[in-house]
Amino acid sequence: MAFDPKIPYNDLPDLPPELNAATREILLNHLLMASRSLAELKGLCETMTGEALLNLLLNTLVIQESRDSSAIENIVTTQDELYQAVLNIENANPAAKEVLSYRDALQSGLGLMRENQNLITTNLLILIVQRIKQNQSGIRVQPGTVLKNSITGETIYTPPCCEEEIRRKMSGLEQFINLNELSPFDPFIKLAMIHYQFESIHPFSDGNGRVGRILNILYLIQQQLITQPVLYLSAYIIDHKQDYYRLLNEVTAKENWRDWILFMTTAINESALLSIRQIRGILALKKEMEPLIFKTLEKFGKRSKLMDLMFELPYLKIELLVKKGIAHRETASGYLKKLEQNGLLTAYKEGKSTYFVNHRLMELLVRRS
Repeated sequence: MAFDPKIPYNDLPDLPPELNAATREILLNHLLMASRSLAELKGLCETMTGEALLNLLLNTLVIQESRDSSAIENIVTTQDELYQAVLNIENANPAAKEVLSYRDALQSGLGLMRENQNLITTNLLILIVQRIKQNQSGIRVQPGTVLKNSITGETIYTPPCCEEEIRRKMSGLEQFINLNELSPFDPFIKLAMIHYQFESIHPFSDGNGRVGRILNILYLIQQQLITQPVLYLSAYIIDHKQDYYRLLNEVTAKENWRDWILFMTTAINESALLSIRQIRGILALKKEMEPLIFKTLEKFGKRSKLMDLMFELPYLKIELLVKKGIAHRETASGYLKKLEQNGLLTAYKEGKSTYFVNHRLMELLVRRS
């Protein structure tokens, strides 16, 4: 029966599809490029030792991924709003809170996966969506979910219905993800298939896109292709958003797996190269700024801790240094002002709060080329 976007797609086939020899041949070069780039990223991360360096990566890159992934779903926040929320979540706007919920969901999902023998399960994904949405979301139980063109309002896809069918399809997806020894596919091809299948099942009422992008990260770590959550596809998807949705739809409507897998392997390659550039840029910037910071803070015994904090959290407040036990209020105020006077931080006021921003780090983080 031909696919009808207005009818629940309960005929969504289980994975894997068949890929002919010609398709596999076309994919080969793209797979090799993605594999090399990801191996370089993994190796770069493995050379980094020490809690401060890892925190630097996880707090900077994870927050940027959280922001980009949420922006795909039209949850938009500025860098100022986001980093202010990191320091003062109680007074943050709803969009910034939801972005940080994504960060927390990613980190808790990774911890839970590792505790559960690296298995990725439906229950794990339910816990992730609950962290993102900050509620008790579960598998969709009511009919009526449709995906529409945001401009024309036309229905472009109706996911499977209802809970029993969704759980059956999620069970099949679980097996495909976790039974690696039975798979003849390269893990990058599997990742593209997994992402398509999850988004097509669309198991939750909201948050499917963000859970699907966290699933990408968890799968790469499960497969030991990366060791830390430092590879993100969201920036690439934002830059190619129309192609992303068009190609997802073409798998459903035309079984065009080739172009979808090409898109995803290209996304992995480009995203890995971006992460490599950003990590190297962060490390080079820290090395460049270190003697200037140390000279400015030469009489301060905890200057190394303060420098590390400048790179873990680009926005600082006096209260944060006090909370971290780095300095008492008067001392913290004095040294942050010295760093600002020497051009190492930029100070600005927002309401009653004064923020000291590592502006050079922020410029590096938002740069994609």
